[in-house]
Amino acid sequence: MEEKYPQLLDRVQSTFIDGALILVLMFAFASVLEKFDDVPDWVRVVLFAALFIAYEPLCMTLGSTLGNYLKGIRVRRSSDTTKRISLFQAIVRYPTKVLLGWVSFLTINSNSKRRAIHDLLSGTVMIKL
Repeated sequence: MEEKYPQLLDRVQSTFIDGALILVLMFAFASVLEKFDDVPDWVRVVLFAALFIAYEPLCMTLGSTLGNYLKGIRVRRSSDTTKRISLFQAIVRYPTKVLLGWVSFLTINSNSKRRAIHDLLSGTVMIKL
């Protein structure tokens, strides 16, 4: 079976969906924390940082983020697209993606599997279902 690879627009839309979800969850957590008296600032910082840092790597390891699910795309191992990525691959992939930002997507149209820089460095590939 020949793999299909998502277009840049699919990936960008997925990223925006995930960003919107993270913002909604941050507002929800803030609302919950307001119900309690004297919540230390460090608790808020740790909670929000954990949400931002852990969301994508954990979701990618378990299957997909909400954005990927809705767009019908998945991150898989480049060596075997039937297998999900490892936690190590997700941990390498996400900070690289965040640090490079949109620059990471510059390589998508220059290779046959439409792999971004963060995919190349982490040994992953996005496939379209």
